[in-house]
Amino acid sequence: MLEPGMEAPDFTLEDKDGVKHSLSDFRGKKVVLYFYPKDNTSGCTLEAKSYEERLKEFAEKNAVVIGISKDSKKSHQSFMEKQNLSFLLLSDENLDVIKMYDVWREKNMYGKKTFGVERSTFLIDEEGKLIEVRRKAKAKEDAELSLKRL
Repeated sequence: MLEPGMEAPDFTLEDKDGVKHSLSDFRGKKVVLYFYPKDNTSGCTLEAKSYEERLKEFAEKNAVVIGISKDSKKSHQSFMEKQNLSFLLLSDENLDVIKMYDVWREKNMYGKKTFGVERSTFLIDEEGKLIEVRRKAKAKEDAELSLKRL
């Protein structure tokens, strides 16, 4: 279980264009790493747009925003175009990073048990250490809470 003070696990994933990005590429900056269930759903759209609206404020705090879901690169491209998103969305179709960060969880949807991504946010400092781990994050308030915590 990841906790504040621990080293954030490094990873490499591709963005919508197939460009590889590693967490370690962002050393020297704070990172808001958030995991979300699915592109183009109401909650995930609300959360992404909330982050987008505050990008300048995050930049003023020397922070970058990175979103990860199990959606494909093509899905991310469509989502970003449709919602005018400019921050980094990474695709984890194999669930490697999602499982590494322990956000692949059993969910109860209308009495039916399924597995999916638990909306979670990890705040990481300039040296790659976890500042905060927020499980079961709320889409509506996640960006604001991240900004306040940084």
